[in-house]
Amino acid sequence: MASGVVGGRRAAVLGSPIAHSLSPVLHRAAYEAAGLTGWSYERFDVDEAALPGFLDGLGPEWAGLSLTMPLKRAVIPLVDEISETAASVDAVNTLVLTEDGRRLGDNTDIPGMVAALREHGIEQVDSAAVLGAGATASSALAALARICTGEVVAYVRSEARAAEMRQWGERLEVEVRTADWADAAEALRAELVIATTPAGTTDALAAAVPERPATLFDVLYDPWPTELAARWSMFGGAVVSGLDLLVHQAVLQFEQMTGHTPGPLAAMRHAGEQALAAR
Repeated sequence: MASGVVGGRRAAVLGSPIAHSLSPVLHRAAYEAAGLTGWSYERFDVDEAALPGFLDGLGPEWAGLSLTMPLKRAVIPLVDEISETAASVDAVNTLVLTEDGRRLGDNTDIPGMVAALREHGIEQVDSAAVLGAGATASSALAALARICTGEVVAYVRSEARAAEMRQWGERLEVEVRTADWADAAEALRAELVIATTPAGTTDALAAAVPERPATLFDVLYDPWPTELAARWSMFGGAVVSGLDLLVHQAVLQFEQMTGHTPGPLAAMRHAGEQALAAR
């Protein structure tokens, strides 16, 4: 079990923009709950051009980094080793820095999604729908590769995006069928709906929520609830939030960077909820 060392251990989240990241709140709460008094966690605004120099300047006190946009793909050529999970979606959100100077890249978004669903009782589904086709949608497909036994329908705005999602499906060995965004209301009848779109995109779908909805996983967390999530809850459906995802992926990062397991999930969630309420 790792603990504070002489001079302290450091971690941080990198990205651009980064000011609104909740990662420092979550990780600092974890350090406090776990009694890791020598640890600190910061945020740095770093873009793709600045990333190599930033990494080269890190000393031995650094234990790890969380990476957000636009660095998840840019960091790949800069790591010594990449996990199968990260390689499957060409995205690294976690960099563990070893004592011998190696950089190990991983992706905790995918197992974080699976863990968030499991916490809400979703272990396996026969089919699912994905709203959107960006980077988060590919992570959603990777998560569905672990829990969905049948077809995934992806609702997208263009044929180019549709082609991308079909390619991701082939790569991840998920049966993907694409449909036009104009028909996205049909997605809401699926056993599991994963909304991966930016804020406001699904608001117009709220009126189409069926009387007995199943499970919605909306990856947004600020503002929360989204109109779709609020309507879904009102009709008695199960809702998994972006904060659930954020906390579960952060717990996995904490465990990898500190060696302290299990990570303090409840303390991290409470801190995240308080920070969002303060906004």
